[in-house]
Amino acid sequence: MKGMVDISEKKVVSRTASASGRIMLGEGSMEAVQSGNVRKGDVYQSARISAIQAVKATPSILAFCHPIPIESVEVGFEDLGDGIRCECIVRANYKTGVEMEALVGVSAALLTIWDMVKYLEKDEDGQYPSTRIEDIRVEEKRKEG
Repeated sequence: MKGMVDISEKKVVSRTASASGRIMLGEGSMEAVQSGNVRKGDVYQSARISAIQAVKATPSILAFCHPIPIESVEVGFEDLGDGIRCECIVRANYKTGVEMEALVGVSAALLTIWDMVKYLEKDEDGQYPSTRIEDIRVEEKRKEG
């Protein structure tokens, strides 16, 4: 029978994972983000909140992820000039890793940014010719103890 991995015999240890990704945006969107003039509000604060919520909701989003007692979520952003890089670091003391939570957090943050600036990104046909989310990956995964 297939299903969730049985972690009942694993020991609780300190676990940390970081993930990153980036969203590429047009010049107008970047100027609006940098100046704080996005209609929906503060892009970085909204994306940070979305990332934290997504980290905590990972078992509801990904069927085979165990509910994990998340102890810390850090979300940071870097202005790339032509886009924004996001990094999400997740920590927990548990029986299984937190890399999926970090990946879901980054993904939610980048999707939130897209949602907030999409009115600036659309071309005359309502398409997004230059907007893209890319390079989402686990930067590091650690287990101590």
